[in-house]
Formats: sequence, structure tokens, C-alpha cells
Amino acid sequence: MDQDLAAQFEASRPRLQSVAYRMLGSLTEAEDAVQETWIRLSRSDADGIDNLAGWLTTVLSRVCLGVLRSRRTRPEQPLEPDEPEPDGTSPEDEALLADALGPALLLVLDTLGPSERLAFVLHDLFAVPFEDVAPIVGRSPAAARQLASRARRRIQGSDEVRSASRRRQQEVVAAFLAASRKGDFEALVALLDPDAVLRADRAAVESAAANRDQGAPLLAPAVRGAEAVAMALSGRATAAKLALIDSTPGAVWAPAGRPRAVFAFHVVGNTIAEIEIVTEPAVVAALRVEIL
Repeated sequence: MDQDLAAQFEASRPRLQSVAYRMLGSLTEAEDAVQETWIRLSRSDADGIDNLAGWLTTVLSRVCLGVLRSRRTRPEQPLEPDEPEPDGTSPEDEALLADALGPALLLVLDTLGPSERLAFVLHDLFAVPFEDVAPIVGRSPAAARQLASRARRRIQGSDEVRSASRRRQQEVVAAFLAASRKGDFEALVALLDPDAVLRADRAAVESAAANRDQGAPLLAPAVRGAEAVAMALSGRATAAKLALIDSTPGAVWAPAGRPRAVFAFHVVGNTIAEIEIVTEPAVVAALRVEIL
């Protein structure tokens, strides 16, 4: 494999990780999608690619669209031929909307159909022209514009956006970290949704297994249920600090100030629906981490 091609891909990895995360709402799934994009690049005729950044974004988007369509999510809704663009919506308005949503965005994106989600994320968050979005979703540029517009209207009118509070999310995460440090099992369970899910990337699972002789509990790639998640994390976050992970309240283990492990939380209301533990260095480095 051409080392120059690998270097170009690594330079693009942070952006690809960010795009995939917003499309999929999962750090571990985003990592898998980026890795699949690399595999497809390594098997392609790279010399025939004129715009590598555009090619990577297109391939990654198609991978993510496949993942979204395989989930049990909101079905695709047909576009109305005369579905209008909202009056007064400018590129500046779109950017302000995306920024204002902050940590509520991923929660609301889950209410959209796959094509709507992809069109909104690519255009409104990453400024990909509708001419480039169109072939990915299999629509005309005008239809791709309608998809993003409809997604934007649904997001603007969502009760979840209006009621979402980053401060409250931060309070829930802080309470969870405190309970984990104390080993307060009942408090952990109370802060978790009954169907909560804990996911860990391969690096985190392998690290836990390697440290088994030091008393660290084993960690599975996926743990489901409030009690099982509480048991897996009780006493584990002793050195984790409250942080913003891509603007969303979470936690980080950062010895000497350098992030080594990220704990991403998906808070719904007053409980935690999902936690992801990510330790893969390339993925951690691609995230925006602000220790609070």
C-alpha cells in the first residue's frame, strides 16, 4: 500500500470521524464506518481518483446510509412535488441552527429518515453541495435540497430540541461519575434507563482483558440493561473527569492532560440511554475534548 495514500487518509480521518459520528450518533459505529472507507480505498484504483477528499466523503456517506437503513429507525417518507423551501432560510440561518442545537442534535437526528439525516448532516453541518449529496441518496439536487429542508423544519419544530438542556445532561453525567467512583450501585442503576446500553471499542475491551491481573473487571463489547451496565462501570471511572465531547457532556481519562479514553453519554431526559467507551488513539485524537 502506497504510504503517501495512507498518510493522506490519516490526514482526512478526523473529518471523516466527525461526519460519521453525526450521521450515526455512535463513536464505535463511526469508527467502523471510517475503517470500512479505508478498506474500500485500499482496494480501489487510487490513481484514478481526482478528488480524494470528495471520494472519501462519498464512500463514507454511503457506508453510513447503509447502516442507518439497516436500523429500525424512522422510515423514509416520500417527498411532495411542491414541498416548499421555508421562506428566509439562508446558509447563515442553517449554520446558526446547527450550532444552536449543540448536544441535542444527535437526539433529534434519530427522529429523521436515513436520507433526510444524511442530506442535513452533509449540507448543513459540513457544507457539502447538494449536487454532491444527490447521487449519494439517489435523488436529484432539488430533491436533496428538499430532504435537508424538511429535516431542518422537523428539527426546528421538535419539542426535544426546545426542552434539551446541556446543563441538565451535564448534571446527570456528573452524578453518574460520582456514583461510579463511590461504587454506589443503586445510584448508578437509578441514573440509567432500564434498557441502557454500554458499548466499548476493541481497544478498550483488549485493555480491560490485559489488566485483568491487576483487578480490573472484564469489559464486553456490548452490555445491555441498567443493572448489567451499572455492574460493569461501578468503580471504573475513578480517574475520569467531566468533559465536553464534541460539545456533548461526557467524561475523559486524560493522564497529564492528554485524552486517552473517552466516555460518551447519550442522555435522554434525566436518565442515560447509552454510554460508549472509546480508547482507540486515532479516534480519540479526532474528537474535540474540553475538560471541565
